[in-house]
Amino acid sequence: MSGRKETVLDLAKFVDKGVQVKLTGGRQVSGTLKGYDQLLNLVLDEAVEFLRDADDPLKTTDQTRRLGLIVCRGTAVMLVSPTDGTEEIANPFMQPDGA
Repeated sequence: MSGRKETVLDLAKFVDKGVQVKLTGGRQVSGTLKGYDQLLNLVLDEAVEFLRDADDPLKTTDQTRRLGLIVCRGTAVMLVSPTDGTEEIANPFMQPDGA
């Protein structure tokens, strides 16, 4: 066995593609993945942060803030997903208002 640590994620296929990253504390950013390392530190270009609702900090709003080139520290990264091929769907578990 080599003494080198490798991540479970293969982020090489997402380099120079759009990704959405959820961070601890509820922050959510989207941008173009430019680089990463074995500790899951991510470099995002043209990053945009989705601002949170003032009443409910766990919910994001449609308001955004441009951040530009950023580094997301690996210890704060909870989720990395591609932006291509994803779409929002209606919640299938919500009860209709008339029920």
